[in-house]
Amino acid sequence: MKHSYSAEHARFLRKRRRKLALVWALRIGLLALFLGVWELVTALGWADPFLMSSPSRIAKTLASLYADGSLFYHIGVTLLETLIGFAISTVVGCAVALLLWWSETLKRVLEPYIVVLNALPKIALGPLIIIWFGTGAEAIVFMTVLVGVIVATMHMLTAFLSTDKNKLLLLRSMGASKLQILQKLVVPSSLASFISMLKVNVGMAWIGSIMGEYIVSRAGIGYLIVYGGQVFKLDLVMTATFLLCLLAAGMYFAVVLLEKILVKNEEN
Repeated sequence: MKHSYSAEHARFLRKRRRKLALVWALRIGLLALFLGVWELVTALGWADPFLMSSPSRIAKTLASLYADGSLFYHIGVTLLETLIGFAISTVVGCAVALLLWWSETLKRVLEPYIVVLNALPKIALGPLIIIWFGTGAEAIVFMTVLVGVIVATMHMLTAFLSTDKNKLLLLRSMGASKLQILQKLVVPSSLASFISMLKVNVGMAWIGSIMGEYIVSRAGIGYLIVYGGQVFKLDLVMTATFLLCLLAAGMYFAVVLLEKILVKNEEN
C-alpha cells in the first residue's frame, strides 16, 4: 500500500534519510581511517607488526584459516555456545523477574542474593564449573548463562517495577486481577526495556562464552585467542579478536532489527 505524505512530512523523511546516510558514511569512514592508519604505522616500521599485527596480516591469517577449513568451524562453535547461553539467560532472567514482581515477599528475600551474585567475579567459579560440567560445551554455555542471567533479571525487574503507578491504580480500581495487570500493562509497557536488556545481554553473552573458552575449550574463537597467545602467534590473536567484533556487531544489529519489527507492529 502506497502512502501519500504531505510536503512537510516528505521533507522531514528526506532529512531523516540524509542524516542516517551521513551517520553511516561517518561510521564507515572512521573505520576505514583507523584501518588505514594502522596499516601505515606498521608498514613504515613505527610499530612492530609482530606485536601490533596489521589489517593485511589479519587478512592473510583469515585466508589461511579458511584454506585449512577451520575458520567456520571455530566461528560455529563459539556462535552456537553464545546463542544458546544468550537464549537461556534471557528466558530465565525474564521469568525470575516476573516471579519477583509478582511476589513482594520473594523479591525482598532474594534481592540481596541477586546483588551479591551480580558482584561475584564469575571467573572465580571456573574450577567448580569444570568439576560440575566437565570440559565440554556445557561448561561454556553455563558460564554464558551465569554472566547474563543476573543482568537480565535485574534489568527486567527494574522495568516491571517502573510501570506507571497511575495506570496501575486505574486498573486496580476497575477490578483488574494481578494477571490482567501483568498482561495488559506491565509487560507491554516494558517492551522498550526488554529490547534494551537484549542489547546489553548480547555483550554479556559474548563475554561469558569467551570467558568460558578461556577456562576450558578445544575449539572456538576464545580457544584461538588463548592458543595464539601461548605460541606467540599474535596475528592469530588479532584475527580472532576481529572475528569476535564482527560476530558481536552482527548479533547486536539483529536485536536492532527485532526492535524495528516490534515497534512497527506496535504502531500498526
